[in-house]
Amino acid sequence: MTTQRTVKIPGPDHPITIEVTPGRVRVVVAGKVVADSTHALTLREAAYPAVQYVPRADVDMSQLQRSEHTTYCPYKGECSYYSIPSGGERTLNAVWTYEAPYEAVAAIGGHLAFYPDRVDEILIDG
Repeated sequence: MTTQRTVKIPGPDHPITIEVTPGRVRVVVAGKVVADSTHALTLREAAYPAVQYVPRADVDMSQLQRSEHTTYCPYKGECSYYSIPSGGERTLNAVWTYEAPYEAVAAIGGHLAFYPDRVDEILIDG
């Protein structure tokens, strides 16, 4: 059975912008660097805080464990999650990714984002 999903296009009532993040982005959990990139993207959506999307190639995927948790965003698409076992319960579903994002946000495909309150640090130098 297929569920029809509502698809929304960013606009003046719900703007989304994606820009290259100047400098370096690092994500640390349990004293280990999980992500280290000079190619991250900053996504700004409506009134939400800016989010760093790190290319998968710059994430130590061996520290992540795929979760069965999924969500849906009408602006971005189906969202998959990862946990970071070394960080304990706090890092359950701490990482998200849009593996096939909608065209309006296609730039975040192949990138992962981290909840700031579920990792130790997200450092942005630059």
